[in-house]
Amino acid sequence: RFVDVVGQEHVSQTLKNALQNDHLAHAFLFCGPRGVGKTTCARILAKVLNCQNLTEEKEPCGTCESCTSFSKNTSFNIVELDAASNNGVENIRALNEQVRFKPQQGAYKVFIIDEVHMLSQGAFNAFLKTLEEPPPHVKFLLATTDPQKLPITILSRCLQFNLKALSREQIGRQLQHILQQEHIAFEDSALGLLAKAAQGSMRDALSLTDQAIAQGNNQVSGAIVTDMLGLMDRQQLLKILFAIAKKDAAEVLNQAAEIDVLAPDYSIVLAELASLL
Repeated sequence: RFVDVVGQEHVSQTLKNALQNDHLAHAFLFCGPRGVGKTTCARILAKVLNCQNLTEEKEPCGTCESCTSFSKNTSFNIVELDAASNNGVENIRALNEQVRFKPQQGAYKVFIIDEVHMLSQGAFNAFLKTLEEPPPHVKFLLATTDPQKLPITILSRCLQFNLKALSREQIGRQLQHILQQEHIAFEDSALGLLAKAAQGSMRDALSLTDQAIAQGNNQVSGAIVTDMLGLMDRQQLLKILFAIAKKDAAEVLNQAAEIDVLAPDYSIVLAELASLL
């Protein structure tokens, strides 16, 4: 549901308003960095467009025939195309053929094209006429990490949404929510490290958390995450800073030798020291 999408409230609210006022464009373009929810937003919108029992908040009911078939990946009304591996003219011609047929159930036939910037120039040309004058029963939902690579003729025919990278706080809160739902023990410090390492991507954060769960035998601890990410123990770095403050050169070299045993990535060590300072 839209309410489950983290950090993209500006997109969710705009789409709900458009649904509320029955003012829907025929093509939507979701842009933003990797792992922030572009394809997820497209899929939720596709689900909403054909839901037979929309809630008052314009969320999909999840129980009607359309929602059920979508959840089971058996819906013929929602077609997903990965432009990274289907970027030729023949792929778009096949899509253009499908556009002519009306949906079997629900109001719309929805085409989700992921990584749309990967289409070849010929494919863009073949797609342009369909995007320009689509039948009333068709909606196009496009997603891309690189909108600059799209021809202006495509961009000008889409309603564009820019999704933002997530903050560490947003990622940390969502990881906490998920782990509580899954009844997996965790330390707050571990979630902070995972959120930082994800660099704004919710998908990266979830992948790293899965790895931490496997490595920690169904619990997410600070020590496991530090080891997994190849991070330095904060206490060791603090010892170096205290030794520098006391002008104790021998202790600084002693701590550096202890760190060296761990064969760390020194660019990360320096970045962590700078962060502490």
